[in-house]
Formats: sequence, structure tokens, C-alpha cells
Amino acid sequence: MKHGMYTLDDLDVTGKTVLCRVDINSPINPETGKLRDITRIERCVPTISELSEKGARIVLLAHQGGDLEYKNFSTTEPHAEVLAGLLDCPVQFVDDVCGPAARERIRQLKDGEILLLDNVRFMAEEMTLFETKLKLSPQEQAKTIVVRKLAPLADLYVCDAFAAVHRSQPSLVGFEEVLPSAMGRLFEEEVTALSRVKESPEKPCVFVLGGAKVQDAFLIMSSVLQNRACDTVLTCGLVANIMLLAKGVDIGEASRSLVIERGLEEYVEIGKRLLQEFFDYIALPLDVACVDDSRREVAVRDLPVDGLITDIGNETVKAYCKLLREANTIFVNGPAGVFERQESEYGTKSLLEAIAESSAFSVIGGGDSIAALNKYGLEKQFSYVSTAGGGLVRFLSGEELPVIRALKDAANRMSQRGVVKS
Repeated sequence: MKHGMYTLDDLDVTGKTVLCRVDINSPINPETGKLRDITRIERCVPTISELSEKGARIVLLAHQGGDLEYKNFSTTEPHAEVLAGLLDCPVQFVDDVCGPAARERIRQLKDGEILLLDNVRFMAEEMTLFETKLKLSPQEQAKTIVVRKLAPLADLYVCDAFAAVHRSQPSLVGFEEVLPSAMGRLFEEEVTALSRVKESPEKPCVFVLGGAKVQDAFLIMSSVLQNRACDTVLTCGLVANIMLLAKGVDIGEASRSLVIERGLEEYVEIGKRLLQEFFDYIALPLDVACVDDSRREVAVRDLPVDGLITDIGNETVKAYCKLLREANTIFVNGPAGVFERQESEYGTKSLLEAIAESSAFSVIGGGDSIAALNKYGLEKQFSYVSTAGGGLVRFLSGEELPVIRALKDAANRMSQRGVVKS
């Protein structure tokens, strides 16, 4: 047992049918239907490979795309082909989730074989509105069609979908109610790495918070400052612009309008409260960059500027990199600027390179952060790259997450019944 949950080490999977919930949700090229990035698929390979090598009969459940805005919402069939290539073995696919076709294919599985079911969000019970409107308990979710149809065909449940750890849906929290359950290897890695940052970071501990997902950044910032989990928060990106406004700095009409257009004025007020209480722990930019025909850097004391602020400046980079070099633990969520453009990538590239060169235990998460990391080829120089976005943010904020709660409850029941390996 680890972190109050069972791992694959605790289960005898040989000859057993294992329902394995993974998060292989990937961006899709709308023109070709091909997956544009397979990072999440790659990261779940160790769990699937281990189960197969130990002789389990593996049934993979996964979602693909957003079911509210229908972005990337599609079948998981392309994922089976990618998985087969990564695993170097056949991966079967069935265009069904829990109907007769899926159930028959599960019954036909032999030891070591792998079957990927279609997008679980094709089921109403797995859709976001079902989750947010009904708010079913895990016990109630165990009575949904997905669980009632699939659980009787399985011996064990393994959750490797840490990126969805904050969701409360049948395929994530319902199976734990009726099957012996454990976390997969990726889930175990994520919890271990993020717990190190949240609970016992080696000091000095520095958080770099930027990007455009302001809600996530402020949730993390509020939590780690109140819990004294970090020594310094380096602000950049849109987060820094809001914090400068909170300090009373006129950042210019264009940048101020962007904050208003995105409905983020409330975070200016939150920023004011954070600065009042934690001023010594929050680093704000010394200078910023805006791009017209070319990059132009302006000291914060010389603001406002007419153009949109899209990066931190050279003096800020120097000051931030000094703090990063002195740190023993570093967490990054969000780029320092618009790194997709050459004129405004300097801050993001410089900070990531400084972290990559440091000896600190470094963790990075969030889609944009990982995209930047991949752009500069630095992914192997970070201690841990998290697959999660919202789940990561909520884990670090100290929220009790539905999937972790479900796995812990399952572990307690398993211990009482003596169903784990001796």
C-alpha cells in the first residue's frame, strides 16, 4: 500500500480480467482525424505492459474530448493503433462501451490480451452535465449502467487516470465500490511526485505560476502560501499582469482590457489580499515586454504601455533565474509569456532552461507548460512531468479528490476482507 491506496504490487492479476481506467485524452487534427500528441498514451504504457506481461486480461476504459464544447470529442479507435505501436503487441478495439458487443469481446479475452473500449463519454452517465447536475455519490454511481454491465465480467479494477483524478464519474469512482481496486503505475508516480512538492518540499521551494489559466494559478498560489509550502512564488504571464494591477500598477489599456474581457477582475481583488498577507513571498516582474513590430522591453516603473504585455523582460528573467538556481524544489505551471511567438518566448525559454540546468527537484504540469517544454527539448531534464492539469491544481490546493477518496475507501474494504496478496 502507498499513500493509503493499493498498487499493482498488491494484486495478483494473472488470469484475471482487469478493468483499467486510463486517461489517453489527446488533441486531434480535425482535418485528418489523427492524434496530434500522444504524450498521455505513452505515459500509461508501463501499467498496461505490466498487466499484460503478468497474464491479465485487460479491458481499457478511456474518454476522449470535451462533451460540453465537443472539442476533440470522438471515438478512441485511433488510440488503439497508437497503443499497439507503443506496446509492440496487438490492441483490440470495439466500438461499444458496455453493450452486448463490448461484453462479448471481454468474455473472449485470453491471458495477456488487451481490449480498448470506445469513448466512455458516449454514455450519458459519463458526461459532464450528468456529473455536475446530479452529483451522485460513489455508491450511487456503482448502480449506473456502465458499472452494472462491466463489473460482473471483471475481477479487479485499476485506475491509472490521474489527469482525471478530480472528476466524479462511474468509470472513475464507481468500480471501486464493487471490485478490488488499485492505482496504476502512472497514478502512483503522480501522487508520489506531487506529494513531495505539497507535503515535504526541500527548501528553498519556488513556484513559477504563469500562463492564461488564471483560476488554476490563483488556486495554487492561495493554497501554498497559506500552508507555507513554498518560499517564493514567481509570477509571470497573465497572472503577473493581474498581480501588477492588484499592486496598483497601470499596465496599459490593452493589457487591462484583456483582463476585463476575460472576466478576471475578481482575481485583482484576490491578488490584493494575497499581497497584503504574503507580500514578501510573491515576486512580481521588474520589467515586461510588449511586441509591436518588434520586441520592446519596459521597466514596470515606466508603465503604462500602449501595446499588449506578452512576456517578462530581461531584468525579471535575471532576478527569477537567480532564485531558481538557489532553489531545491521547483514547481512550474504556466508559461512566462506567449512562447509560441519568437518575439515573446524569451521569458519562458530562459526560465525553463534555468530550471533544467539546476539540481533542484523540478515538477512541471499543465498543457501549455508541457508544450513549451517539448518545444525546447527540455522534458528529460525535469525531475517529473505531470500529465494532469485540473487534477494537478486541485491536488496541490489540498482538495479531497474523488478518485483518491474512492481508491482509499476501496483499500480499507480490501484490507478488512483480506483480498490482497500476502
